[in-house]
Amino acid sequence: MKKITLILFSLFTISWCFGQQEITGIITDSSGAALPYVNIVEKGSSNGTTTDDQGKYAITVGANATLVYSYIGFEGKEIVVGTQQKIDVVLLEGEALRTIVVVGSRSPKRTATDTPVAIDIIDMQDIITKSGKIEINELLQYTAPSFNSNKQSGSDGADHIDPATLRGLGPDQTLVLINGKRRHSSSLVNIFGTRGRGNSGTDLNTIPASSIKRIEILRDGAAAQYGSDAIAGVINIVLKDNVNKLTGSISYGAYNTDAKGNFPTSTPNTDGNRLDTDRDGNRIGDDQSFDGGSLKITANYGVEIGEGGFANFTTEYLSKNKTLRPGYDFRRGFGEAAIDGFNFFANAAIPISENTEVYAFGGRNYRDTDAYAFTRNDGTRVVTSIFPNGFTPRITSNIIDNSVSAGIRTETESGWKIDFNNTWGKNNFHYFIKGTQNASLGATSPTDFDAGGHSLSQNTTSLDFSKYYEDILNGFNIAFGTEYRTENFTIFAGEEASYATYDVNGLPITDAATQTQPIDPISGDARPGGSQGFPGYSPSNEVDRSRTNLSLYADAELDITDRFLLGAAARFEEYSDFGSTFNGKLAFRVKAAEAVNIRGSLSTGFRAPSLAQIYYNLRFTDFQGGTATETLLSSNNSPVTASFGIEQLKEETAINGALGATASFHGFTITVDGYYINVKDRIVLTGTFPAPQIPDVSEAQFFANGVDTETIGLDLIFSWKGNFDFGDISATLAGNINNMSIEDINNGPLDEGTFFGERERAFLLASAPESKFSLNTTYSKNKFNAGVGLTHFSEIVLIDFADTEDVYGAKLTADLNAGYKLTDNLKLTIGGNNIFNEYPDQQNDGETESGGYWDAVQMGFGGAYYYARLDFNF
Repeated sequence: MKKITLILFSLFTISWCFGQQEITGIITDSSGAALPYVNIVEKGSSNGTTTDDQGKYAITVGANATLVYSYIGFEGKEIVVGTQQKIDVVLLEGEALRTIVVVGSRSPKRTATDTPVAIDIIDMQDIITKSGKIEINELLQYTAPSFNSNKQSGSDGADHIDPATLRGLGPDQTLVLINGKRRHSSSLVNIFGTRGRGNSGTDLNTIPASSIKRIEILRDGAAAQYGSDAIAGVINIVLKDNVNKLTGSISYGAYNTDAKGNFPTSTPNTDGNRLDTDRDGNRIGDDQSFDGGSLKITANYGVEIGEGGFANFTTEYLSKNKTLRPGYDFRRGFGEAAIDGFNFFANAAIPISENTEVYAFGGRNYRDTDAYAFTRNDGTRVVTSIFPNGFTPRITSNIIDNSVSAGIRTETESGWKIDFNNTWGKNNFHYFIKGTQNASLGATSPTDFDAGGHSLSQNTTSLDFSKYYEDILNGFNIAFGTEYRTENFTIFAGEEASYATYDVNGLPITDAATQTQPIDPISGDARPGGSQGFPGYSPSNEVDRSRTNLSLYADAELDITDRFLLGAAARFEEYSDFGSTFNGKLAFRVKAAEAVNIRGSLSTGFRAPSLAQIYYNLRFTDFQGGTATETLLSSNNSPVTASFGIEQLKEETAINGALGATASFHGFTITVDGYYINVKDRIVLTGTFPAPQIPDVSEAQFFANGVDTETIGLDLIFSWKGNFDFGDISATLAGNINNMSIEDINNGPLDEGTFFGERERAFLLASAPESKFSLNTTYSKNKFNAGVGLTHFSEIVLIDFADTEDVYGAKLTADLNAGYKLTDNLKLTIGGNNIFNEYPDQQNDGETESGGYWDAVQMGFGGAYYYARLDFNF
């Protein structure tokens, strides 16, 4: 019996082996360029693979197998294997197998190349594996033509969350979506720094880059389609949905500490005078050749669920040390913040019938950040028994972002697509101030404090309908729907010692007439209260405010002929706190030739003031050229604000216009898009008003609908790729030319110079650089690939605290990387960003916003960054 069983098993094994065959091949586009990471699946099974960097693949399949080939932005193919052993495939540009969300158009037949508005499609897998950038903002800064972002320093919360802009408008004037659903904003309001002052935007770095399949950037006003915040455009993040493959990376990099410039002897953070980042109290540490060491570990895996369903999971760990660069004695901690973060994201879809599926996505991001505030060397703010040499406070924070989105989508027998969704998200920002003191407590002061914080939550429920009619002219798509959104903003108080001023008996001062404030024995001045570096939020700062929003929209696209497309959209919104608004949009696309399109749009837009802009308030220490000043940022609804003549906030309104062209021929793709954006009543942070009438405060500052701006610009993208015997080459030139002007300052009877003076105007205009051009070239051959990136930044002019111009001349930076595939599963990449160690022009008057020798402009002040990364897939 055992022999019979063995014989039968052997016959089965032999027949199975003979029934299997290995298929190899290469997949290219119509120009002959290899396509990496194309999905290949044996139809009706979980057996699959993807192409490598050179477009090559190998897969073992059963007898009578059919292979399914799919790739983002290309038409899929199904090929019966038969007796073939080598199958080379050419994929044509077009619609992918799975419906692709293309932001800016709700038509299922529309791809990025034939939309009536400008859209960038950024393949994140390709960029991540060929770049040393470790956060999304950095990746987009050097990829998207009109996207700008910088690391800040000395900017309180903005040191921990990087503000980013599109076409030079505010961080809160760009709407962010994930899988087409609205993402919640950060609770942080940018008060200091060079970008986004008075604004609060969405923190893109809370989303793990390795969870993203692609990013779609709509570079056009879209408030009539998507609602508030879309004046500058929309960024849609599409999450990965691949299955049965583990991918990930381990990378490490560090910055060159040899800052380019001429610095006086004993300048902080030059040789022999580097601040010790491991000990508080202005101690001097060892010199370092490299700092900002950054370790990043990522992993992504997906599993199949049922017939065509999936669940994809991503996790990321990031640990980055501080950087320190030359600063002044009052700014010994000038540099970038340290970050320890953990990210988890999931994306899933489960079919419950042939035309219906349930889907969900979301995740959690946790970051522990640590940045230096301005230095306290001596005087009333320093208790020498605690810190004999003074101290540089550390503003640390725990930032938690949670989000979940779930819904059900179906297609009826008559062709109507219906999507019901609920999306919830919350940002919680909690400050802990360390290496500091409350001077009014004297020698009994603790050295770290819970300073409280703020949070913002958002819940959006939506119902969307759409249908495509093939028999109406050359195709007609209609979409409409409704959305109900709730928002909640809170400020929560810290511990008492973080905000209170104590009397000589160690009791909080509640009656200045009967209690005595401690006196500094050297200067004879009163010792201030609160945690130095960042005073905690007190119960009087606490806020818990909510509002609701109801919207209705309709959206249509009509292909009148095969050459002429016309689109229209309208949206009505009703806010519980400021009223209603109605906006519209018209767009067209004309196929001037087989490979040439002309496109344009005209729209109105709006942005509601955020809850943070209405209710945020804080008393803080403002360092101006090294001199500390106590300043009150008063909430917009406060009687104090009204007493200064500042009106209640209202919505920003906008008119957007665009005209452009696209062309594709012989491996070349060209897009040129001009734009016009007129924004009325932009919400800004005013200058500081003298405030002698407010106790313990010298100045006051406010949010106001302060300016009207006009922006005219041009986006250019030229790309080419070719396949040759000696290897594959690609090149992309992406550029943005931008001119923003301030048309009016809405100061009313208030002094214009105080309300929004030359300094504030310069910061607003600097957030819209005159130009940025990037040239990225890549080469690949077999297991080797290399890339070179050049980025040109235009001149920036700021006004410093001495009311003089700080001119930052135009700069050119270079990035370089090289990769080699060690095995089928491992790839090693080494490279450098800003390899020639370029810095903005040095400023020597000690009056910069940051307190260093440079402001946060252009390429930033980190210098050259060198890295190595090991990518794996199994």
